[in-house]
Amino acid sequence: MTVKTWIAPSLTALAFALAACGSGAPETEETVTDPVEVAQTQASSLPEITVTSEELEGNPFLETWDTPYGVPPFAEIEDSHYMPALKQGILEAREEVAAIIANSEAPTFENTILALETAGPLVNKVAYTFSNITNTDTNDTLRALEGEVWPMLTRETDALYLNPVLFERVKTIHDQLGTLGLGEQEARLVELMYRDFERAGAALDADTKAQISDINAQLSALTTQFAQNLLASTKAFRLELSTPEDIAGLSQDFLAGIQVEGEDKWVVTLDRSVFETFMTQSENRELRGQVFDGYRLRASEGEYDNGPVLIEIAQLRAKRAELLGYESHAAYQLETRMARTPAGAEEFLLSVWRPGLERAKEERADMQAMVGDAFTISGEDWWHYAEKVRQARYAFDDNALKPYFELNAVKAGAFEMAQRLFNIELTEVEVDGWNPVVVSYDVTDLETGEHLGLFMTDMYARDSKRGGAWMSTYRGASDIDGVSTRPIVTNNLNLTQPPAGQPTLMRFDEVETLFHEFGHGLHGLLTQIDYERFSGVDGPRDYTEFPAQILEHWASQPQMLEIYATHYETGEVIPTELIDRMNQASTFNQGFKTTEFIGASLLDLAWHNLSYEEAMAITDARAFEQETLQAYGLIDEIEPRYRSNYFSHIFAGGYSAGYYAYLWSEILDADGFYAFKEAGDIFDPETAARLKQWVYESGGLLPADELYRNFRGSDPSIDPLLEIRGFKELESEG
Repeated sequence: MTVKTWIAPSLTALAFALAACGSGAPETEETVTDPVEVAQTQASSLPEITVTSEELEGNPFLETWDTPYGVPPFAEIEDSHYMPALKQGILEAREEVAAIIANSEAPTFENTILALETAGPLVNKVAYTFSNITNTDTNDTLRALEGEVWPMLTRETDALYLNPVLFERVKTIHDQLGTLGLGEQEARLVELMYRDFERAGAALDADTKAQISDINAQLSALTTQFAQNLLASTKAFRLELSTPEDIAGLSQDFLAGIQVEGEDKWVVTLDRSVFETFMTQSENRELRGQVFDGYRLRASEGEYDNGPVLIEIAQLRAKRAELLGYESHAAYQLETRMARTPAGAEEFLLSVWRPGLERAKEERADMQAMVGDAFTISGEDWWHYAEKVRQARYAFDDNALKPYFELNAVKAGAFEMAQRLFNIELTEVEVDGWNPVVVSYDVTDLETGEHLGLFMTDMYARDSKRGGAWMSTYRGASDIDGVSTRPIVTNNLNLTQPPAGQPTLMRFDEVETLFHEFGHGLHGLLTQIDYERFSGVDGPRDYTEFPAQILEHWASQPQMLEIYATHYETGEVIPTELIDRMNQASTFNQGFKTTEFIGASLLDLAWHNLSYEEAMAITDARAFEQETLQAYGLIDEIEPRYRSNYFSHIFAGGYSAGYYAYLWSEILDADGFYAFKEAGDIFDPETAARLKQWVYESGGLLPADELYRNFRGSDPSIDPLLEIRGFKELESEG
């Protein structure tokens, strides 16, 4: 899950990368004492930006988008439009912020906080679109532009947050907060904006701020390079199948999805959906080994080697944390999250790791017993033989489920769930998307008739699209001075697209992913927060997965399956006995799933809990990785879900020192869903109303633990999580 786009989660329109004030020639070196001149001196170090009227002529970003729901006019936007529009937006933003700095009136909420919150709309407009398109339909030109755009935005953002005059104005308002009589949302905006400035280093001396700004620029370039290396390395792998031995065990619907058009050949790629299906179904152990190595060795050698890149990222993050006064990047990151400290996150992970690892060893023994002395089970065998053991133990074949999980029916089921829980309706509408496969829906409050937002779905993998599944936004939500703006939210999956006219049949884990991302989508769509800074998907990483993960529970409930799990050919509702076998098998292979996930989480913490001195001593990424995982006792047959070289969540996304958040949020979602169980109805109106009000509508209005308690009435218990994973007995024994 990435949640919002790169720019949306933290800075709102305030920064989406704005400068502190105007650019120009460098100032002289004489001592400057006037605070406004100090700010201008700092800003003058920014490169001069120029853009001509000829470059802007016909640029769609400068127009009001008279399109359905105000979506970007994708067909009109060319690659060459991004940079001129971005430059113009930055120039306009610099002027707006310069006016705030030069204001001689005493700082107020309106002339400082609100002015910063609403500054830079053109930058915002361009960056939202650019960030989304480079994730879904990139090309060589856009990849090259990323190397310019993100460092430019980072530099401008730093100039804002490290500006002493802006910080002093924000601090003045924050210090007077108790006497200003502001509303709840306005007071929260002040608190969060002050925290943003302070944590960016605004209170530090000029030399330290200059170092931080330089580090941020380097990190922006390096994280972009990491992502591009990973994409190129992933797309470079192609395993061609052409003989009966090559395709032994592969289902017909899977073969149809990977067949070369017009030929009796099939191509296996490293898209996660293709990878897991091939590893589960293929009877050819040699080919499983090739695909397994292709996946785990991505971006590990040659021109796309991410090893040196990620080491430098870890070193720079550690140095920045030291400059900001923290022992490590993890200590800095977790300060504002529910776990609070790296030790707190690690302690939690280990409480689930220990029973998970014991269960994984039992699972390994079961598989070895099945193959006997033929060979020793290794990593490329786990998916395949785990499925065989499951079929033998539960008489349950995952492929038997797929005809009941057709994409359109699954989406309709998710929408029906949202209607019953939150009294909303999603209606398909004709909107031109960024790709022909995009399908869009108008989201409406059934009680008031209010338009809540536009929901756009992009379900299929393609070479121009990054891997994984995520929610993002093309436009955030706000309601300022009587002008209400509702969000444009997207969900992206990477399903294998079937041949024309054939249904898209899903594995059940893909169904759960759809429900998960829809949860993120609803978090963005249902928001009732007026200020984009904390509307929609907001909050600490170890909380923001909760609104997504809790909806996964509905996907497997018999009452829900009766609604959406119908055979794509006959219309037959999924048989009760098949549901029973599926639920009986739900805790199967949880040792593997838990261990691979927590292995990656512990690896993330290890990289980011390094002091600067420790980070500088790292020279070999794989050696550090192996040493870390061996110390925790990871067995050889299980790889962490992400090796460092392709761990984009932490080295190219927003989850550094935070990948544990998915499991932490599982405490919340398991305990939260148990509230519906206690009520005796998975659609209980009172419980659903509290969930809607305090979770989906409230964004970051309150600290995450307060939001959860307001919904649940108490702090969460870990017991439902351990029970769901089948570890309750193992935990008590431990």
